[in-house]
This record gives sequence, structure tokens and C-alpha cells, in this order.
Amino acid sequence: MPPEKLRISASNPLATYFGLFLLLNAQSMLAHARRGLTRLIHIPTLSRRNMSSAIASEVATPHDTPGSATPVADVEVDASAEAGPSNGVRMSVIDKWLKPNGPPKGTSFGARKLGGEDDVWANNAWDHAELPDDFDQRAAEIMEQHKSNPVPEDKTADYNARPAAFWNKFYSHHADQFFKDRRWLPLEFPELVACCEPEAGPKTVLEVGCGAGNTVFPLLMHNENPDLRLVATDYSSTAVNVVKRGELYPKAPHGIGEIRAAVWDITSKPDPESGVDYSLPEGVEPGSIDVLTVIYVLSALHPKEWEQAMHNLYTALKPGGLLCVRDYGRHDLAQLRIKKERLLDVENFYIRGDGTRVYFFEKEQLGGLMTAPPRGEAEDKHMFEISQLAEDRRLLVNRKEKLQMYRIWLQAKAYKQ
Repeated sequence: MPPEKLRISASNPLATYFGLFLLLNAQSMLAHARRGLTRLIHIPTLSRRNMSSAIASEVATPHDTPGSATPVADVEVDASAEAGPSNGVRMSVIDKWLKPNGPPKGTSFGARKLGGEDDVWANNAWDHAELPDDFDQRAAEIMEQHKSNPVPEDKTADYNARPAAFWNKFYSHHADQFFKDRRWLPLEFPELVACCEPEAGPKTVLEVGCGAGNTVFPLLMHNENPDLRLVATDYSSTAVNVVKRGELYPKAPHGIGEIRAAVWDITSKPDPESGVDYSLPEGVEPGSIDVLTVIYVLSALHPKEWEQAMHNLYTALKPGGLLCVRDYGRHDLAQLRIKKERLLDVENFYIRGDGTRVYFFEKEQLGGLMTAPPRGEAEDKHMFEISQLAEDRRLLVNRKEKLQMYRIWLQAKAYKQ
């Protein structure tokens, strides 16, 4: 009986009471259905302190990313989105990751392009920016200034002799007060996130230069693969301790997958009496890693250390294993802003204000590291087959000062031959 037709009738009380029963029951069912449309999902905090606030100072540039920092918080999402489409198809981990926290699948943070008719001052940032004609000339002039005011020789040796000490100091100062959730991981490295799918099978992911766990913790939070093993390494013992103090270490509350953290210097050489020419983290066997991330790591090494570092990475990966790299590009804004007496003993290699080192790569230079021949093999052999090697440029605009500044990053994916 429709509500608008319902009337209380003394002549037919049974029909009236039956109608009221149907109406109240229908309203109750509707309220339950509405409450079921959404539910609150709690993402556990990543440490005993607040790791969600990002350090925006110069010393935080090693954690510079194209995506913004994401606070760890309660996120309200559509329950139907988590359950999957109405046709019963299960949503992938990538879809679930992106749905509440970012752009839809198939888009990227680099979606805002500056067209010929666009007003450059209309937005604070433009992606995939073209460099102006005079950019290289202006950058070269700044490079000459750097060369004329290098780090004094007596200090250069100290910076290069104990780089881990400066990173320990960095993490001691900031402790676990910050955490940058790399929201761009499923967009830029979907192959990495694919290891988290429930039926991916046994997978081992190694994060080199883990810092505060910016890659392994987001992966573990979204993981649905019971056979996923995450290994987080850094040559800063303080950084490794930050990871070990995290509430997600060694397992997230959902209990799926696990993390193990260890101190490891990617440039380390083996004991001469060991009979091998590589050095790997404790518990990692040669050819055991499926995916290896090196994000803002190679730039922290002296160029003379690259060969051993690449050999160690090559040794750790399985045949066909994936190497994911992201790092600073030549003439990035961070390089052009460096002050005098910061250039070390190699061009494009600097010391930051906090004593940590940074190198700015050419795209071809980074590619050459990956396509070098394996030790002891012919020159026509290559360690890795490159599937992606790209320069990611972003134009930043200061509308008040009428300044245009360019961030330049390099990104690569390469498979072990």
C-alpha cells in the first residue's frame, strides 16, 4: 500500500495495522542500505610518532618526489569501489590504491600541460614542460660559477670518506617526524605494485635507500599477497632503526606480507677472502630479488662508486628481475640553486648544507650505467635491458615574483638480462 494512500480506518483496523507494518519495515531496510553504501576504513599510523608531516627544507631534498606528501588518516571510500564493480570482477590493488587517494587509473600526476595559448601564470605548476631556448646557456653560466667556488680540498676528503655519518645525522635530527607516502608508485611503477596482488605468488622486493620506509610501508599497507617479502636497506643505521620502530614493522595489522630491514652499503665490496666479487644485504642471496627500487639513491654516491653499486644490484636480481630507478636530472632547479663552495671533486657532484651528497645525471649517463656489460663478459653484453628511460620536467611558477623554475627528474625501468 503506497504511503500516500494509507489511512487509519476504524472499519478495517487489520488492514491499517498491516499497512503500517509494511511501511516501517521498508523504511528500516532503506536506512540499512544507505548506511551500507559507505564505510570508514582506518589506515594505521606508520610509527609511534607522526610520520605524516613532510620536511620541506633543503635537507629534505633526498625525498623529493613528483607526488605530494599524503597524511596518514581515516579515508572514507565507497564500499562498492572496494568490493569491485557490480559485475563481480575483483578490483586490483592498484585500483584500490588510486580510487580514494588519487587520480583514476590511466591518468598521472603529469596531466597538466602548458599549451601554446595557455597563460603560464594561470597555475602554479605545469607538467612535461619544454625548456626555453636560453635555458642551457643560463645553466652553463651557473655551472661556471660553481666551478670557480668549489668545496675546499681539505673538506672534500672528509665528505667523501664518511657519507653514512652525515645521513645518520640527518635522520637523527628528523627522527621519525616525517613520512612521504609515494602516491605516484602505482602510476609510475605499476610492475612494483603488481607484486601486491593476492595471486602474484612468492615475490621479494628490495628497497635500497629506504630512508623512513617511503616505498615499503605503502606497499605493505596495500598488500594482498600472502607471499610478499619486503626488504628495506639503507647505509644509515639510524634510518634503518626508524623503519624498525614503525608500527607496520615487521607486519601490518592485516597480517599479510612482511618487512625486514637491514643496514647495507650499496657500494660495499666483499671481503677479499670471501671468493666472490659482490656484497649483498644479510639474508639476500644472489638472484633472489624480483623487483629492486633505487629511488634518489645513485645520486648520493660518488661516481667512482657506481660500478660496484650496479654490480651488486645486478647480482641481487633474478634473471628477468626489474630495476626501478628515479633520480635527479642535469640542471634541475635544486642544482641551479646550490650555493658557492658546494661543488665536490667531480662536476655536477655537490655537498648539501647538511653534509649529504648529490649528483645530477644526464639521461644518457644513467642509461650507460644500466647497459654496461656484466663483469667478465663481452662488451656486446648488457647487464640490463632498458624498457623506460625518460626525463620528467615540471615548470614551477612564482606568480608574485614572476619567476619560472624547472624541476628535472630521470626515471628508468630495466630488466636483468
